[in-house]
Amino acid sequence: MIQNLPGQSTTAIAHWLSTELGQSLQQLESRIVEQALDGVFGEQCLQLGLWGEARSFLKFARTQRGGSIAPPDGGGEAALPSVFGELHQLPVASDSIDAVILPHTLEFSDRPHAILREVHRVLRSDGHLIVLGFKPGGLWGLRRLVPGAGLPPAVDTFISDRRMTDWLELLDMRIQLRERYFFRWPVSGNRGSGSPVWERRGQRWWPELAACYLLKAQKRVMTLTPVRKPWRTQPKVVGGLVEPTSRVTRIHADRK
Repeated sequence: MIQNLPGQSTTAIAHWLSTELGQSLQQLESRIVEQALDGVFGEQCLQLGLWGEARSFLKFARTQRGGSIAPPDGGGEAALPSVFGELHQLPVASDSIDAVILPHTLEFSDRPHAILREVHRVLRSDGHLIVLGFKPGGLWGLRRLVPGAGLPPAVDTFISDRRMTDWLELLDMRIQLRERYFFRWPVSGNRGSGSPVWERRGQRWWPELAACYLLKAQKRVMTLTPVRKPWRTQPKVVGGLVEPTSRVTRIHADRK
């Protein structure tokens, strides 16, 4: 289900996503991904890594086609990607994808920079990237102080939204949307409020306490301005001066 994880960890994450906390997170993420994909059109949408069912996010894509890629050990019986392949060496042509979704993909990879470079390579000009990540701060950042914290297993490295923004800007990608969400303690069996009203309150009053974030970025278009070569430009006529012509050559010939 998740890339770069052995079978036991994959099974553990699948179990975590089936808990009340995991299902609540997935339901909220489905809504915010659907909103982020609104207005993103084109031919191809690609999801790298699986987080739940294979088409849990792809079903919201407005593109003509959509597919997912996961490493050979990243699938499971309940969810299979469209293609198996390494995420840092995508079997995809350059400039061929209109939108890419990374649903908590980079936290489970030891090559996040390489994956982002591949995403930039395969995206078309003006293509969009949607990243879901866990915040290292906030309520879930205090997980070591919470007995019995129900965090997803095998998540050792959290990448902050600020650091992710820096990485994307280094790739010359423009951030269009940043949203922090899921204001619940990471405790198994937690039945705290997960209503949209509670989410709006959290986003307004205590955004730093959010457990997760979404970033939507767009690949910049580099426009080239054609420059005329100097020897192809027409000579300028300066008033009051007579440009040399073949007449001067004829005068010298007559004098001889």
